[in-house]
Amino acid sequence: MAYSLWNDQIVEEESIVVSPEDRGYQFGDGIYEVVKVYNGNMFTAQEHIDRFYASAEKIRLVIPYTKDVLHKLLHELVEKNNLDNGHVYFQITRGAISRNHVFPDASVPAVLTGNVKVSERPIANFEKGVKATFVEDIRWLRCDIKSLNLLGAVLAKQEASEKGCYEAILHRGDIVTECSSANVYGIKDGTLYTHPADNFILNGITRQVILTCAAEIGLPVVEEAMTKADVLTMDEVIVSSVSSEVTPVIDVDGHVIGQGVPGEWTRKLQQAFEAKLPLAK
Repeated sequence: MAYSLWNDQIVEEESIVVSPEDRGYQFGDGIYEVVKVYNGNMFTAQEHIDRFYASAEKIRLVIPYTKDVLHKLLHELVEKNNLDNGHVYFQITRGAISRNHVFPDASVPAVLTGNVKVSERPIANFEKGVKATFVEDIRWLRCDIKSLNLLGAVLAKQEASEKGCYEAILHRGDIVTECSSANVYGIKDGTLYTHPADNFILNGITRQVILTCAAEIGLPVVEEAMTKADVLTMDEVIVSSVSSEVTPVIDVDGHVIGQGVPGEWTRKLQQAFEAKLPLAK
């Protein structure tokens, strides 16, 4: 039996009913987060929760629970489902009320939900690398908010999938931003390049861990936008997310990156990142 989060309760998944008037369903009026679970332990949960509250503040949505209460609920959700390895997904919407673009008043309660998914680490991708394709970034201009409005990302990811690619590397004109569901980095002559954390990208929690890893292994970081041409001339390209961790990209639209295999700096980053994970020994 699967259990889900429903406001401040852990309940049987089948018992949850979402109103057709829910603003998340009608407007995408809400935010979400995904936390990776390794051996029953949530990795960087506090950082994800902090970003959840920051996103809520940016869209003027009040979360009716403290961070500590939410953290406890997510922990209970993992335990109740006996989740060993996988993900915890949680979202909050502005609530359910007769359809109107204007915010409802404060008497309408927000709706918090969450569930878990069993999944294993994609080790083959880490070891062999993946393919990617360039796709125009048609998303809105507040990508720093982890909102429920993901149609632009969905369309890009679908295009990548239809081309046999793992990821879509998004670009606005010639400037590369991020991927459909990941951040992107290039490594050239011993320096790591990645788009600055502004409104054009989501400042990934995994991204933040990777930048810490880069400092630990002596890899200088330049937070500077790359062009499409820059990406193709990089010695190494990687993408990162909760699911992707540190995934090497070895081909972009048929153009081989570096030697066509995961590079030396990528391997070092993978090792430094893995050392931080609560993996079984």
